[in-house]
Amino acid sequence: MPSRAGVGSDEGSEEQPQPRIHPRRLPEPGPAALARRGIEIASVAARHFLPVATRHLFDRPRQRLAPGDFARPLRLTFEDLGGTFIKFGQVMASSPGMFGEEVAEEFRSCLDTGPPVPFSEVRFRVEEDLGASMREVFSDFDPDPVGRASIAVVHRATLRDGRRVAVKIIRPGIEHQVATDLDLMQPLLEILARQTGDQMAGSVLQLVDGFRIQIGEEMDLRNEARTMVHFRELLAEIDLLRIVVPEPFFELSGPNVLTMELLDGVPIDDLANVEALGVDPAPLVEEVVRLFFLGVVRRGVFHGDAHAGNMLLLRDGRIGMVDWGIVGRLDSATRRFVVRLLAAALGEERAWDDVTSHLVATYGPALGMAVGMDERQMAEFIRQLVEPTLTRPFGEFSLASIFQAVQLQLARAQGLEAHQRPLRSIIRRLRFQRRVRRLADESGGLFSDFDRATFLLTKQLMYFERYGRLFLADVPLLRDREFFQRLLEEAPGGSGEGRGGTKRPPVE
Repeated sequence: MPSRAGVGSDEGSEEQPQPRIHPRRLPEPGPAALARRGIEIASVAARHFLPVATRHLFDRPRQRLAPGDFARPLRLTFEDLGGTFIKFGQVMASSPGMFGEEVAEEFRSCLDTGPPVPFSEVRFRVEEDLGASMREVFSDFDPDPVGRASIAVVHRATLRDGRRVAVKIIRPGIEHQVATDLDLMQPLLEILARQTGDQMAGSVLQLVDGFRIQIGEEMDLRNEARTMVHFRELLAEIDLLRIVVPEPFFELSGPNVLTMELLDGVPIDDLANVEALGVDPAPLVEEVVRLFFLGVVRRGVFHGDAHAGNMLLLRDGRIGMVDWGIVGRLDSATRRFVVRLLAAALGEERAWDDVTSHLVATYGPALGMAVGMDERQMAEFIRQLVEPTLTRPFGEFSLASIFQAVQLQLARAQGLEAHQRPLRSIIRRLRFQRRVRRLADESGGLFSDFDRATFLLTKQLMYFERYGRLFLADVPLLRDREFFQRLLEEAPGGSGEGRGGTKRPPVE
């Protein structure tokens, strides 16, 4: 990624406001709605999993089930249930480092799938939001959707002046379904996480907790329109000319309808069509990485759902970023934490101590107890985990190995093997994990703004890992050290500011 003008210059270095977001309040489902949805979930899951269970019991009783045996029925279950379950499927599809290539490939259809919406309902929503008939606004409106995502559908259309646009419409009734799903999932996951202290259960609970906040924002498309304008302005300040954020048309948009510039392209991981276009995706993906860190450092914001279905390789050789319904926003403390983490990876030794101190202050004594380390040892452990992720080529690291290393250290701190099965060991592990979880709860760190933001950042890093392995296997995330060093010069707490507040000279 060659360094360019804009980063490290005076222009655009002032503190910028984040896009204004006003979430829609989700409905509160009653007992009857919860019971109906619970029965539906159980019925759909049984229909898809019963044949697998039957075959295993009677045809292959001595053979262990592999992840691939569950992938297809689980994907079919998620697609039939829609909404929140499709969101889970998108995470799995975009994170082969976490779930494996076979599972990720199986769930790829979740990136752009969902039940059709009758065109009569599409027409009603469009005309209701715009206050005009379709015929008055559009000279042509394709009744077949070009995209069917979990929360919305997208149709191609042509304005009266001939401009080609994409029209995004919130699925009717989706807010009730999502609210019901979350109300069913969250209590069960809270009990599981609290009673077992299991890291995976806690991670899924974080995912559901994040969905509850993000979905409310995603349900009002005016939030997405304002976010798109925000990032278009950011792109105008810098020299990343090959990234495109669609232009929204506010006068033709509302809470349930978003009319925007149509981008003509193919998903970045649709390798056959990417090859047919004859465009090298590697430098484009590198520019997306730069935009991500520019947003984080300069403004504390980033695209919070940049999976492959939302990254389009355009026919003109640029890359389009769509679906800005989920945007990550960092408070000043979290933003400084990320800046110090980048500074540490770029070689500022004392920054590792700052990173560790922030984590200890956030999660309290639970952190040291969980890994069995003092703060000095913990700083070195964090460094061993994080530094390769940022500085080694994409083909040489895996986030899954990081999570595995954490699990091994958690077990080692208890004097246990990670996969010991004796009942006494399991009970001992559960008691220890519950104690750590309770201390973390008492610290206020769990489900704090910091906790939610770093979880969303980690999710995005999993997506980058996928693109990196596809197109940048021999390139590290922070390859352009000059670019990142100059970027950090703009940020309080970065490599340009010492403990005494003395500004270092910018990198030439």
